[in-house]
Amino acid sequence: MELETQTAGALEQAPAQCGYAFDILTLFPGLFDGLRQESLLGKALQTGVVELATHNFRQWATDRHNTVDDEPFGGGPGMVLKPDVVVRCLREVRQKRPGAKVVLLSPAGRLFKQETAVAWAKLPGLILLCGRYEGFDARVEDEVDEVVSIGDYVLNGGEVAAMVIVEAVGRLLPGVIGNAASLNEESHSTALLEAPHYTRPREFEGRSVPAELLSGNHAEIARWRLRQSLQRTRERRPELLAGLDTRAWSKKDRQWWAEQTGEGPATKARPQRVAPGAPDRGAAAPADEL
Repeated sequence: MELETQTAGALEQAPAQCGYAFDILTLFPGLFDGLRQESLLGKALQTGVVELATHNFRQWATDRHNTVDDEPFGGGPGMVLKPDVVVRCLREVRQKRPGAKVVLLSPAGRLFKQETAVAWAKLPGLILLCGRYEGFDARVEDEVDEVVSIGDYVLNGGEVAAMVIVEAVGRLLPGVIGNAASLNEESHSTALLEAPHYTRPREFEGRSVPAELLSGNHAEIARWRLRQSLQRTRERRPELLAGLDTRAWSKKDRQWWAEQTGEGPATKARPQRVAPGAPDRGAAAPADEL
């Protein structure tokens, strides 16, 4: 069951949890409306597989202006989110979500990765704190389990980062993705990037679907995908190949990869013929000497 934005004290009447719960603490709950309504996650929310509740911590402010921020001690630009307001909201939400991990989103946090999403999908839920302005008062971090960043860049607020995490974790939950087997071959589900995909038409503007994918030979297709995945990873994200485990590969694939990386025997070259009178640019070594 999908939960709407909660006000202070309204959690008392919240329905019992019926699925994995995402609780978002944010000043801009309306940003999550599209996430609630569209795509596979929207369907999962409608069927009760997943819950998504937004909590505007401005509603936990106690002054008549509903103040949530103040000037930083020591001076400097911008405003800082007040710890008293945020902590009041967080503690009330946390009390209703036993076992949920509390994550503060910040560019100064640990990098969020696919392995993080896999681990978090095994929890009963996540409580995500979305900062704004210059961020949260540092004492808010004493109330959270982890501080996480989705990348080495800065956003206007934590809402987009929260959506990334909801998508990454939510799609791993049972009942969200129709064909769960497709999750096993995706980029970052292993150490490698995913191999390229093709569909109809076979010919498009002079470019053909690789013959291996049309062969009907499952072993040949698997070999092609592995090698394409390795080449793509090597070109785009070579750092992912550190400590690559090749023990489950066939002997041919291990030999091929060794040759690609220069760690195996060099490809044998045919001796080059030099035309009479042409300058000798260096005769090729005999094949048995390579």
